[in-house]
Amino acid sequence: MRDRNSTNYSANPDDAPIAFIDSGIGGLPYLQWASDHIDRETFVYFADRANFPYGTKSPGEVFSAVSQAVKKLISEVNPKMIVIACNTASVVALAGLRAAFPDIPFVGTVPAIKPAAGLSRTKRIGVLATDRTVRDTYLDNLIERFAADCEVVRIGGPGIVDFVENRLFTSSSAERAAVIADAARHFRERGVDQVVLGCTHFLYVSEELRDQLGSGVELVDSREGVGHRMMELLDGRVGRGSGKGKSRMYLSGPREPEPRYKAFAERFGLELAGTL
Repeated sequence: MRDRNSTNYSANPDDAPIAFIDSGIGGLPYLQWASDHIDRETFVYFADRANFPYGTKSPGEVFSAVSQAVKKLISEVNPKMIVIACNTASVVALAGLRAAFPDIPFVGTVPAIKPAAGLSRTKRIGVLATDRTVRDTYLDNLIERFAADCEVVRIGGPGIVDFVENRLFTSSSAERAAVIADAARHFRERGVDQVVLGCTHFLYVSEELRDQLGSGVELVDSREGVGHRMMELLDGRVGRGSGKGKSRMYLSGPREPEPRYKAFAERFGLELAGTL
């Protein structure tokens, strides 16, 4: 285990926080899964609003943004583990981050192609993701490795990402249904029976997706896989905490946090601690 001096939290390196990074609020349900299933750990969430969204950026821009976020977290909270709670950032930048920061254990969030292919009865699965993830060769390789016997229908949903980040709490049920209607219709027309939520933001509209896809279609995400990988690292390389810290949410960018971020922090039991 590397020597950590997490003075913002505890002199005990095992009590250093576990950090989550996303371009916005998409990764919060992943932090919630960890909080519900992993005892005695302190969590820090970093919403990189200054670089939102990642899914429309070039690979180089994504890597630059995420690596800067990692540097800020190391400087300010010195986490014992970092979860890249964003499919786009994981697909594009995870290998480079591990090379650039070899002392930090990283957990990535990648589209759940393997479980979806295993569950599919029709051998037709859908992937709803950002434009960057849909086009990336990483997704091609996942499909070739785990779903070669499946027809895979890919849909990019940047409008859904923006809606969730900026309008979720003020939207009506009709507006939430409308923003996912085209994707749901396309999946229904193609006869898929599994839809992979390949962007963490899409978990916030999963109820609307289920309603429009119908009872014969299941939604698949990566929360459980990410959580179990975190547990493996905590029991092996990293070390368990004692539950003495307070979980916090930080934002990038110089401006004051908008009210919606306060609402998200409260919803997930985090202290909104300002900007990094």
